Amino acid sequence: MLSALLILVVTFSLIFDFVNGFHDTANSIATVVSTRVMPPFVACLMSAVLNFAGALIATNVASTISSGIVDTHAATQTVVLAAVIGAIAWNLITWAYGIPSSSSHALIGGLLGGAIANAGFATAKWKGVLDKVIIPLVVSPVAGMIFAFILMTLITYFFAHSKTHKVGTVFRRLQVFSAALMSFSHGQNDAQKTMGIIALALFANGNIKQVMEHGKPTVPIPLWVMLACATVMGLGTAAGGWRIIKTVGSKIIRLEPVNGFAAETAGAAVILAASRFGAPVSTTHVISGSIFGVGAAKRLSAVRWNVAFQMISAWVITLPVSALFGAVTFYLLTLCGIRG
Repeated sequence: MLSALLILVVTFSLIFDFVNGFHDTANSIATVVSTRVMPPFVACLMSAVLNFAGALIATNVASTISSGIVDTHAATQTVVLAAVIGAIAWNLITWAYGIPSSSSHALIGGLLGGAIANAGFATAKWKGVLDKVIIPLVVSPVAGMIFAFILMTLITYFFAHSKTHKVGTVFRRLQVFSAALMSFSHGQNDAQKTMGIIALALFANGNIKQVMEHGKPTVPIPLWVMLACATVMGLGTAAGGWRIIKTVGSKIIRLEPVNGFAAETAGAAVILAASRFGAPVSTTHVISGSIFGVGAAKRLSAVRWNVAFQMISAWVITLPVSALFGAVTFYLLTLCGIRG
């Protein structure tokens, strides 16, 4: 039975999924648009389709969100609603200022804040938060930066004596593939976060039960939830997040097709690896770190480090601020009599 509160939770979750799509479009297509390899509309359409496809492959990340962050019995529907509303608020604030912050960590922070406000600090699975959130938060952008630096260095070495025009032609074609791979990896990691949050609400309402998976209790992800989240993520991606595309695509360094290919390939590889292990990494952090790596391979002065500092500052504060948003929203919802 679907309660009115559950319908409200699912609605706001899908709104978050849509906002996540247009907020994080930059992760998939900023480089391919800024290098003029693809026109914006075509790039957005391609990204939307591949985000949809990626979202339907596996549910490792969704299981982490639904079962690995907070105690499922403390994550009531009100907690989930507070988490989603808090994450939407933070996403819209950072989007308005063109700051490529993490939608993933906004949602996780909101969930932690709402759950703690409801049942105290003991409700958080701190080891899971450390292993699946905090460590990947630090490691994934660094891995993207290192991988992109190595890949760009190798490309520079092997094409050192090639004609500039020939190199440009080759990597303009290759960048279409790398952008497609980045879009697919984004769908596989990001859309699953909303799947997990909706599954958590369904569990709280008694619509689904936990199952044992790899020796641990896990909240399963219904097929209709997967399809709904994949579709809405694709629609959000198609809407485009032009403010953040400008930041990622041109304000960090000036990108050429070869740089875009190296950054996207490195970023997609890191995200796909994280998805395989169920780590809800920030695609924003990873692609930005990859672009830093590409710029550093050219020369350190090629990176606009003041922009990098602003972005890193947003990354650091996203978890605690969104947790605060989630906690405050939970208290406001309970004051309004919304409990469940």
